[in-house]
Amino acid sequence: MDRTRVVIMGAAGRDFHDFNVAYRGDPSVEVVAFTAATQIPGIAGRRYPTELAGPLYPDGIQIVAESELEHLLKAERIDLVVFAYSDVAHEHVMHTASRAMACGVDFELLGPARTQLPSTKPVVATGATRTGAGKSQTTRYLAELLEKHGLRVVVVRHPMPYGDLVAQRVQRYATYADLDRYETTIEEREEYEPHLDAGRVLYAGVDYEAILRQAETEADVVLWDGGNNDFPFYKPDLFVVVADPLRAGHELHFHPGETNVRMADIVVINKVDSATPEQLAEVQADVAAMNPRARVILARSALTLQGGEIAGKRVTVVEDGPTLTHGGMTYGAGVVAARRFGAAAIVDPKPYATGELAATLAKYPALENLLPAMGYGQGQMTELESALNSTPADLILSATPIDLTRVLKLSKPVVRVRYELEEMEVSPGVATLTDLLAPIVARARAATVSGSNR
Repeated sequence: MDRTRVVIMGAAGRDFHDFNVAYRGDPSVEVVAFTAATQIPGIAGRRYPTELAGPLYPDGIQIVAESELEHLLKAERIDLVVFAYSDVAHEHVMHTASRAMACGVDFELLGPARTQLPSTKPVVATGATRTGAGKSQTTRYLAELLEKHGLRVVVVRHPMPYGDLVAQRVQRYATYADLDRYETTIEEREEYEPHLDAGRVLYAGVDYEAILRQAETEADVVLWDGGNNDFPFYKPDLFVVVADPLRAGHELHFHPGETNVRMADIVVINKVDSATPEQLAEVQADVAAMNPRARVILARSALTLQGGEIAGKRVTVVEDGPTLTHGGMTYGAGVVAARRFGAAAIVDPKPYATGELAATLAKYPALENLLPAMGYGQGQMTELESALNSTPADLILSATPIDLTRVLKLSKPVVRVRYELEEMEVSPGVATLTDLLAPIVARARAATVSGSNR
């Protein structure tokens, strides 16, 4: 029997997951290659190793640049292209489909029914309409609400496997030593460190069924922390989706953020203190039209400074990287804090950027006077360190969630911008996130009591 020859288009995340759960053990399918989008550097040219790909793939699976798609489809006589990455415009998805179909190849998206894994524990999942909407702070807030009930919350983070994929199959983070042991990048640390600071165990990696089974052994509740605007790898009992009114309308136009809104049990509209009434009204109307059953929570990102004051100072602003690149924002919490807390000036760091950092700034010319915290490898970290030290400012205003001084040698004081989710005040009788989590809490408590009586 001829096997269906498949190419999976991705960015070292959902593509690997879709392969693992839908194709790895299927003898009727041969996944010939993954393609690597430009969202993440350094992925193309590698192989998905046989240790993860399984016995049907003794040589592993090649990973090629997405720019080579047409050549790959024709040279390898491909039957099917599967699109498997996130935070792209609907138009981008269909342009990609057109590229495949023009080569005579079928084009497919795998949905939740085929890719979401069930858990033996309650699963609360966080997603978003776009990256940078406030998903991570929402995840932290949900974890705190659950932990107030004495529940053990284990966070499972959407994949960011940029190193040795075999070594990263299942990663368990409980201490800062684990960050060093797994050689985590700045982007990974941005997501992991705040949970470690709270004393919370976090898992990530490549094989998300193996990760889930291990996480279940120490969790009362599994908390899925999504990446970009992807939908969860695990079947959620409660799905919380964060919308960003500063990008009003994006909830209708980006994949798979629209899917998330349509699936959501709860939509948290964040940053309402920064948005205009018109932006807020647009998002509320879109959510109501797409998913009238969803409960809507209004929230703000409360900003605080840690490590000093910035009033009257010249500052170099460092922002969360993905928010500014494929997230499409031109500024983030750092610029907002600089203006709100009275910085004398935001110094333009662009003239001091070199290498890949300079190339990133050139690729996104609309960015304000700031540096994205690009750190996918040691080379990028060195470039970021050099630019921060060279920019003539009094201090560094860091809005990345990590402590940059742990990974960079900086010659100036660093003031950190911390941002946490705060629910807006509601009228009596209006449900809060605490109220909406109550069924999850009851189920987890009942399972804990039942387990302790065995």
